[in-house]
Amino acid sequence: MVVTMDWARLLAVCALFTAAAGGTLWWAGLASPAPVVKAALRAVAQLAAVSAVLAVVLASLPLTAAFLVLMAAVATGTSAARTRTGRRGAWVGVAILVGTVPALAALVLTGLLPPAGLALVPVGGILIGGAMTATTLSVRRTLDTLRDRHGEYEAALALGFTEPVAVRELVRRPAAEALLPALDQTRTVGLVTLPGAFVGMLLGGAPVWQAGALQLVVLLGLLAVQAAAIATVVELVARGLVRRTSPEGEVRLT
Repeated sequence: MVVTMDWARLLAVCALFTAAAGGTLWWAGLASPAPVVKAALRAVAQLAAVSAVLAVVLASLPLTAAFLVLMAAVATGTSAARTRTGRRGAWVGVAILVGTVPALAALVLTGLLPPAGLALVPVGGILIGGAMTATTLSVRRTLDTLRDRHGEYEAALALGFTEPVAVRELVRRPAAEALLPALDQTRTVGLVTLPGAFVGMLLGGAPVWQAGALQLVVLLGLLAVQAAAIATVVELVARGLVRRTSPEGEVRLT
């Protein structure tokens, strides 16, 4: 199956979706449309640049590895910015990589994923992106919990709990909520959503069963990667390695 692209219609639909998102935020009084427009323009520029270099990157294993490192670095910076952890935000990179690297290695070593850029970049991107999302959500939830339940934290210390133990007791449940999107996606796959790996293989002409099998592996890998990221975040926060460096007010879409 070959998918043809009408570029004029593509641009028109993209502009329509961007206007709808920004207009809805403005109409509902949720936020300014500016962040949506900036995100859309940034996506256009980044995808154009990536498309230009991927042909070269995918043909070289060392360049593929370097590109994956770049993806992890950008994910770390994005998560650190969203969680307002400043220089300590470098530690969120540990949470992003702690599950992603072993998962990617397992896929390659078992032969389910060929050691080629065409396979490593998209699957690696899915895993890194999932770990980034879980890390950002769990850091925000844990730090918000520490702020909102500071009295309980001090009470636990007064009862003789060490700081790491007191923090863990408070933040475990809120942090675990970051896994809900991945759980829901896995529970409803095929019934509500057909994720990217499945659709991409179908568009590429792969058999339906093969596309489904790969998607199952990716979804379960995502669960493992995100669970590892959340558990790592709890430990990093409990040990005081991840903290906010600026006051957290309302959620800003920047």
